[in-house]
Amino acid sequence: QVQLVESGGGLVQPGDSLTLSCAASISILTIYDMGWYRQAPGKRRELVAATQRNSAYVPDSMKGRVTVRRDNAKNTLFLQMNNLKPEDTAVYYCYSRKATQSRENGDWGQGTQVTVSS
Repeated sequence: QVQLVESGGGLVQPGDSLTLSCAASISILTIYDMGWYRQAPGKRRELVAATQRNSAYVPDSMKGRVTVRRDNAKNTLFLQMNNLKPEDTAVYYCYSRKATQSRENGDWGQGTQVTVSS
């Protein structure tokens, strides 16, 4: 089981940028798929960004505002979000999974709250 600890959330204003971190308990070089989901109150969980070894995926709805990258030396996954909007308010969760697992059955962090408000 991989322990994932998110950090970097907080209260920001519209238009601000924020970088979230997800520190893993193992070498992330060994992690097949690692990324971020978010869930706002009353809404379904949605994918923000994913990485698989040397590739990254960002949904069309997030492109242009979100950058995801792995720092293998720090065993940390970063999520940079720019031009934040009130609708980005949510709990952001980091996950990791093996190739044989679904994301749902992988390992998840406890989440970090991001609130965008003026």
